[in-house]
Amino acid sequence: MFSLNKSTSIVTLFLLFLLALLVCNSDARQINPRANHFVQTRGTHFVLNASPFLFNGFNSYWLMNVASQPTERHKVTSVFRDAAAAGLTVTRTWAFSDGGSQALQTSPGVYNEQYFQALDFVIAEAKKYNIRLILSLSNNYHDFGGRPQYASWARSAGAQISGDDDFYTNQLIKGYYKNHVKTVLTRINTITKVAYKDDATIMAWELMNEPRCQADYSGKTVNGWVQEMASYVKSIDNKHLLEIGMEGFYGDSIPDRKQYNPGYQVGTDFISNNLISQIDFATIHAYPDQWVPGQGEDAQLKFMQRWMTSHWSDSKTVLKKPLVFAEFGKSNKDPGYSVNVRNSFLNMVNSNIYDLAKNGGSIAGGLVWQLMAEGMESYYDGYEIVLSQDVSARNALTQQSAKMTALEHTI
Repeated sequence: MFSLNKSTSIVTLFLLFLLALLVCNSDARQINPRANHFVQTRGTHFVLNASPFLFNGFNSYWLMNVASQPTERHKVTSVFRDAAAAGLTVTRTWAFSDGGSQALQTSPGVYNEQYFQALDFVIAEAKKYNIRLILSLSNNYHDFGGRPQYASWARSAGAQISGDDDFYTNQLIKGYYKNHVKTVLTRINTITKVAYKDDATIMAWELMNEPRCQADYSGKTVNGWVQEMASYVKSIDNKHLLEIGMEGFYGDSIPDRKQYNPGYQVGTDFISNNLISQIDFATIHAYPDQWVPGQGEDAQLKFMQRWMTSHWSDSKTVLKKPLVFAEFGKSNKDPGYSVNVRNSFLNMVNSNIYDLAKNGGSIAGGLVWQLMAEGMESYYDGYEIVLSQDVSARNALTQQSAKMTALEHTI
């Protein structure tokens, strides 16, 4: 026979065990069951844990730069929190900053640990809010270093550099770039203790933000570079998806398609570049206010409609790969700008994304340019959206998120 004290102890232990189970189950409800699965592709669609994956998302290129100052990290958190509340599940940001003391890569192969820990924080914080990341590895422009910085480094090392386009062909520069790729992909996150190449929070790597090549408008020079670098990325990390970072300009491979360009080429070829086998999905960007300036709002919207439809069709029938509308926005610096004009533009783009996805399309989502936190006026570029202050934009993005989530469950 048990004594009263022993019986009481057993009952107490049993109740504590039940309580622990309840707590564990409660915690489990807060964890996205798909959080530890990598986004993959199946034909012209993205899949996550064997189910279709559609999304609505955003750009915030500045995340690492701001997070490099610990007292400013709350801005990263607030953007992720507000974005998650609006149903946004993918963000695109920079995993590069080249040259100078306040940079990730201060000189070739030399890294600033303060900035790397900032990127660690961005990845860890995104995971908390169930947001996937597309991380870009370099820039076409001089902002944050980019191709011009790589060319300058090589020139300082004694290489014969004729211009920034040597980025694509010079062996020393290509070595610098490959070293950066390896350094980032094999980085062990100091917060999560997970290597970047093993972290499912990262949806995809991007070779470069908006590659262009004035030395060869056909797209062939960029094509050779993409082939080499895509193979190199995949040799280190075959778990993550990979995309180029292209705007969508057509080149010489299918001359008829050049009619959809805004009157010029930039040295890329949407078809041939994205047909490279190691490239998992295609991207387009669009800024009709910059690309076709001086035309009325109706003409710019018509351009946008043709741009989206042609790339959707080519992704589906020629590339047979998913498509992401990776940058679009409306600048408040444009003549005739108003919030209503901006909202009409965003609604048109989002409606087209939804309709093309619904009609058996390859397009999976869009990433608006760009979200910022309160108190970031020094970063404003005319396209900024602060969700906590911009009710109409928040409502538009929330509605699009809900529509894409609902559609995801029907395909």
